[in-house]
Amino acid sequence: SLAMATEHTVTCEKSDGVYNIFRDSALRYCGYANEIGESFRYQYPKLVTPSYVVAFGYCFADAVSAGYQVMSEDERVTVREYRAKETRAAIATFDTLLWQSLASVAIPGGVINLIVRSSRFAVARSVGLPVLVSKWLPTAAGLGSIPFIIAPIDNCVDFALDNSIRKLLQQKEE
Repeated sequence: SLAMATEHTVTCEKSDGVYNIFRDSALRYCGYANEIGESFRYQYPKLVTPSYVVAFGYCFADAVSAGYQVMSEDERVTVREYRAKETRAAIATFDTLLWQSLASVAIPGGVINLIVRSSRFAVARSVGLPVLVSKWLPTAAGLGSIPFIIAPIDNCVDFALDNSIRKLLQQKEE
């Protein structure tokens, strides 16, 4: 079902014992490349675009992998499915791409950008800070916030998709 495919495509754990290079290896951190780029936006602006290329490349590769995994399933395993394998593969690809684009790239990039900009604003209005601190404190704030924003953003995206597009896709299945 869609719920099973979706759960499999968005979790970071080895579900059903199958190794997924995009979720179970250090390659997973490529999805966070843009957050690093956003943190360093004001020191190294030329780093921002390549960081988004890496992050979106990861999203596309994970999505294609999710679709390929569905296409590679044994037909006997999916006898209770009402949809063609191609349709399920397209849904898994779309779901993974949408989830990764929101949870790994768009929302975290915006949040980090806001944190760094706000920190720069606060530092610019502070009197007596050393130049080194003024220059690097916003970047440190952006980098330091990454571990704290990941889980809440992931959970919000799960909630939003579970209560919107995934419901629509499941209705078509019944």
